[in-house]
Amino acid sequence: MSKDYYEILGIVRDASEDEVQKAYRKLARKYHPDLHEQLDDKEKKEAKKKFQEVQNAYDVLSDPKKRQLYDQLGPNFENMGGRNPFQEYANAAGGTPFGNMEIDLGQIFGGGQPRPGGFEEFLRQFGFATGKKQRPGPPPFQYGGNQQPPVPASRGQDIQETITIPFATAVLGGQYQLSLQRGDGRIDNITVTVPAGIEHGKKVRLRGQGRVSPTGGARGGLLVKVLIANHPNYVRRDLDLHVTVPISVTEAALGATVDLPTPHGTVALKIPPGSTSGKTLRLKGMGIRPKNQESGDLFAKLELHIPQTMSAEEKNLFEQLRNRWYDFSPRGELRW
Repeated sequence: MSKDYYEILGIVRDASEDEVQKAYRKLARKYHPDLHEQLDDKEKKEAKKKFQEVQNAYDVLSDPKKRQLYDQLGPNFENMGGRNPFQEYANAAGGTPFGNMEIDLGQIFGGGQPRPGGFEEFLRQFGFATGKKQRPGPPPFQYGGNQQPPVPASRGQDIQETITIPFATAVLGGQYQLSLQRGDGRIDNITVTVPAGIEHGKKVRLRGQGRVSPTGGARGGLLVKVLIANHPNYVRRDLDLHVTVPISVTEAALGATVDLPTPHGTVALKIPPGSTSGKTLRLKGMGIRPKNQESGDLFAKLELHIPQTMSAEEKNLFEQLRNRWYDFSPRGELRW
């Protein structure tokens, strides 16, 4: 059963021409396969099917004459060659869909004598059986002899490759040089453009870099699966970046401003006085910045570091501090 064209476009039946066009543009951007190169073959096939449904619906509803026929006769009006039999008969009769014809129930169900030009004539004009032999139509076209119908050109097969890019390239975007060996042994150096913020395992599609079509169609594509190497200090969570920042005892106690290297340059990170190990500072907008999306944030987690070796004088200073802070109990709220 054919889907309702109005339902496909998501509009009401009395939608204006402007509303029809707006709905079509929105759905065309959503389903057009060429606008979603990251999709795999199955996803692209499904998107292409939905796009064709949207295109068919728009072709009919954007044309006033076709839309009128569709509203009157449904989707099968196209099987009638675009004709509206009721309107054609009205034009022939010079009036309403039944013109000036006089039709009574006796005629329709076989009683009485059919008047010239009556309901039987109406049925005959539009190919319905009336007990009379109809003229045969032209025979279907046949290929003569051993001639075969032409084979439609198909696109060449896609090629799949996997690359591993640095963490910084995944965050900032950039280019990666891929060496691809062809079936004839030839080596092609291909530049893969990596968008900023690409996720681990996503694919980048390069048109025209796949296999040649055996039927003269377009060349296939190259699907590059992107893996991302780990970073020694930074980790990623969605569009946010997380880093652990070591600080000294004095920086934690007295506060300080330390240099923090980030993907967007070195920034001055202010450590509040009395900071404890594990305290996290947020730098808004300093995370991943993908194109046409809101930027992520950078979270700096403070980690207190104590020198592994100290001189006698340094140990004496800590002894003095312990004596001065004898009434300070950091575990006063610790409970089982």
